[in-house]
Amino acid sequence: MTTTGLLVRRYLTETARNPVTVSMLVVVPVVFVAVAARKVADAAELLGGRGGVEVETVTAAWAAAFISAIAMYFQVRSARATDRRLVLAGLAPVRLVAARLATGLALAVTATAAALVTLAARTGIDVPGRTVAGTLMFAVIYLGIGALIGALVPGPVNGTVLVFFVWILDVFLGPAFGSADRIVTRVLPTHFPTLWMMDLPSRHGGRIGDLGWALVWTAAALAVSWTVVAATSRAARPRHQAGQLATVLRMGLREAGRNRVLWVLLAVVPTVFILLAAVTTPEEYQSMPLPENGRQVVVRFWFPDAHPGFMAPVAIASLAALVGLFTVLQARAGDQRLVLAGLRTRSLLTARLSIVALGALIATAASLAVTAALFDARQWGLYFLANLLMGLTYGLVGVLIGSFVGRVGGVFIAFLVPFLDLGIEQSPMLNTEVSGLGTALPGYGASRVLYDAALTASFDETGPLLIALVWLAGLTLAAALLFRRAVRTTAA
Repeated sequence: MTTTGLLVRRYLTETARNPVTVSMLVVVPVVFVAVAARKVADAAELLGGRGGVEVETVTAAWAAAFISAIAMYFQVRSARATDRRLVLAGLAPVRLVAARLATGLALAVTATAAALVTLAARTGIDVPGRTVAGTLMFAVIYLGIGALIGALVPGPVNGTVLVFFVWILDVFLGPAFGSADRIVTRVLPTHFPTLWMMDLPSRHGGRIGDLGWALVWTAAALAVSWTVVAATSRAARPRHQAGQLATVLRMGLREAGRNRVLWVLLAVVPTVFILLAAVTTPEEYQSMPLPENGRQVVVRFWFPDAHPGFMAPVAIASLAALVGLFTVLQARAGDQRLVLAGLRTRSLLTARLSIVALGALIATAASLAVTAALFDARQWGLYFLANLLMGLTYGLVGVLIGSFVGRVGGVFIAFLVPFLDLGIEQSPMLNTEVSGLGTALPGYGASRVLYDAALTASFDETGPLLIALVWLAGLTLAAALLFRRAVRTTAA
């Protein structure tokens, strides 16, 4: 027991050495609950869900779940070789596994506490016992998901995209956003915990009830976590990276080309996200004020037809931000060594930004291929340009996030910012007009162009298009300056 406690302290100390990661465990849930809870509840109600305070309460659990999964994913991935050496040196595997799980639980409790404190300050907590227990169950369930993905998926981009994929399906197909009676959604990880937290009886829980099934999922997640950590500590598979450069750009593209899973995910995740938007949209008309031939008109449209076209940029921007984030994080040490070896910074920067642009282009093309089957934009060329602008913009935002923030918080921010910007602040479904905050966000200009291209036959958004291009130029300059500073710091 003393050895286990010592390991837990060492693991937590190691985590605490990265103050950005520690702060993100607190800041990210706080921001999500404080900023997005009300808008998420409105979106749930709009899409046929319960809405109101019940959904706002569950947002705390969603935030804790996602950050717990990401934290556990990186624990499993980064500790494989170290844990195996400890076991080979004579440490009992059961002590190692217990220490890793205790560390993961400590991080999950930190995120849970931050989310719940914010919820209490924002709306109050009507049923504290149910809310606290439910949020902890969410966090533990996603610890198991993060551990399992960490064991199966080596690349951090692939792994975090899969975590996001599971999380987004769980949230938007779950009972908070739709009917609790759909059979296919009963297998989602937090289906029963959500129903229990919202005090919304499923009537399909059987003898053990919704709480019983929620506890079964929680216990199963702990068992999966234990099994995964034990397995990875016994069998580490070292990976050797080697290669020579013909040119920096060819090297970057070749390296990206080897990651076939990433490109599949860039195609599959937007596809499922857009199809999900199509099948969960209530059948009703919506209206939106837009300029048309120099004058303001109110465009009325059938919501199920337009919703996939509005959701495509959210998927594109989120994935592009993730590509930008890990392009910086994965290559940072190697880039610093290459500059020390005499490689020109300009060539290296061009290679990295080319990979980001390629990721944005693939996500855009895949998303619009699916969107075209469900949605007919009035101006397809301009609609494609607007989506590509959002992808490129948020790819660069991901690069900036990667320059300042670690992996755990960075992944959540890379998903959160596009969601808040494009999915909430720019959304015509949730806002009759764009707020001051919305106009200051990176997606404002491109989203105005997108809605104009999607719903009108003439182009009237020259000003917003220029704003989008200014954002793109400014983010490119900022990324270049930060990249140069990072490599020169090490060179010095």
